[in-house]
Amino acid sequence: MASAWLIPSPIVRASHWFNNLEYDLKSPVYRHIILGLAHHHSLLRYDARGNGLSQREVSEISFDLWVSDLETVVDRAVLDRFTLIGISQGASIAIAYAVKHPDRISHLIIYGGYARGLLHRGNPEKQKHELEIARTLIREGWGSDQETYRQFFTSQIIPDGTAEQYRSLNEMERVSATPELAERLLCEFAKVDVADLLPKVTVPTLVLHVRGDLRAQFADGQQIAASVPGAKFVPLEGRNHFILPNDRAHRGFFDAIASFLDDRPIRGSLPGTANFWERLEQRMRNLEQNWFIKFVIILAAITGVVIFFLEVWRMLHH
Repeated sequence: MASAWLIPSPIVRASHWFNNLEYDLKSPVYRHIILGLAHHHSLLRYDARGNGLSQREVSEISFDLWVSDLETVVDRAVLDRFTLIGISQGASIAIAYAVKHPDRISHLIIYGGYARGLLHRGNPEKQKHELEIARTLIREGWGSDQETYRQFFTSQIIPDGTAEQYRSLNEMERVSATPELAERLLCEFAKVDVADLLPKVTVPTLVLHVRGDLRAQFADGQQIAASVPGAKFVPLEGRNHFILPNDRAHRGFFDAIASFLDDRPIRGSLPGTANFWERLEQRMRNLEQNWFIKFVIILAAITGVVIFFLEVWRMLHH
């Protein structure tokens, strides 16, 4: 299932496993990125097979089918040339599509991606063990607020998130896929290996990666940028795999994309974020909700009144 803003100069977002077309725009983890990408461009996004609003019961899932699904979505949208962005697991799908259809791609943007899945990195036995732990946790806690699950999974994706953002990401899991399908997706992503395709990318490419990313290592982004001929690499500050509205990386992400696509940079508040007065209002609400601060303010007010009457009493008796 696909959704698009019908404005010229399209950007297509390759699918990844944490998405739902309806919930994305309500999510404090995703909304600002979607609105930012759609600020100067049309944005076409779709739910992958088995994900979000797409049919949940699917008999086959594979990397080749993910690439084929992207081909189908683009063809049905009748797009001749477009910018393709691959985020997280979507990076490998975007890379494969760009190599297969270079004539369709004007620009390729990779964020938080990797060329090799978990089973193709480092010590194979160690990675298999890590994959088994993740599979077990998905079966037992997908979408839950259990502390053990959050520490292993949600905290890897948005370690600097708020409680609200944690809850939103947990809800995103529930609305994006069933535990059974999420486990299947995880296993397929672990087998991905497009490293041999990287030197074959011929389209202008921008690679962005957060330095402290706990889900996809910074070195993964460096590898992609170093292997794609002429790619531009932009490091971003932070630790969150999914950039959050208040992250330092947020503006850097959109400034780099604007420069790469020759767009006007976004001035003032970024789409999907609060402006100055809204932030000030929120801080005041937070102060009002803090009983300790309330107590201090009331005590200060009482102290001020007492001091005032003492000074008046002194003046009247001198």
